[in-house]
Amino acid sequence: MEKRIKLLIANDSVEFTRDYGRIFDEAGIETNYTQKDGMKLLEKIESLHPDIVLADLFMPRLDGIGVMKAAQGKMPGLKPLFIIISNFTSPTLEREVMMSGASYFAVSPFNAADLADRMVQLCSVSGLLAKNSAKQPENSAEPSLEIQVTEILHQIGVPAHIKGYHYLRDSIIMAIETPDIINAVTKRLYPSVAKRYETTASRVERAIRHAIEVAWDRGDVDILNSYFGYTIHNTRGKPTNSEFIAMISDRLRLHMKSAS
Repeated sequence: MEKRIKLLIANDSVEFTRDYGRIFDEAGIETNYTQKDGMKLLEKIESLHPDIVLADLFMPRLDGIGVMKAAQGKMPGLKPLFIIISNFTSPTLEREVMMSGASYFAVSPFNAADLADRMVQLCSVSGLLAKNSAKQPENSAEPSLEIQVTEILHQIGVPAHIKGYHYLRDSIIMAIETPDIINAVTKRLYPSVAKRYETTASRVERAIRHAIEVAWDRGDVDILNSYFGYTIHNTRGKPTNSEFIAMISDRLRLHMKSAS
């Protein structure tokens, strides 16, 4: 049996536990609470070692960004995933939160069931759900293509909450299943993705470019270098949309061939 997700929430108010806590519990998440206070939260993180922390951006004594940075300094190998919530947002603020180490940025009020699903997804992608779980059979099947692409995007640092993340994932899968589509990115790939999401090809292109830019700003250099070595050498220049999609799809296609 897989381990339950251990969630720590920096809000122990009656209203919060009544409106949201029950839904998290029903989703199979072990829910723990502490005061909406940055220093109290940091102390609880050290003692509880949660998988995920759900905290407001603005808290007394230490804000959400301060808590994330302090946790990274105190427990670099055990730092939990952070979901930061705020009733105010802007592109600049959201960018700062994500670059400070958050895995997801949610605007309050939020849908608790949707957020619970997001927590499960984040833990699955990061491998947390696999830890301490029952041993899998040696001949267990390879993860689905969608899961493999999702894991790579997570490793690279593409945040899951932006539109470009979903467009990139679908584009990479299309490029694996139909390799020659990478030679017609503008005429075939973008329009195909756009049709799925009922948007335009130009918006798909812009959103993917933005997602790559975010990854390059906040991603781990060693991981980026392992995928795009020649591209980021010295200058740290980011690949184009088509380069990014082609490199990831080629890597996965070769992996699938070697595994077959």
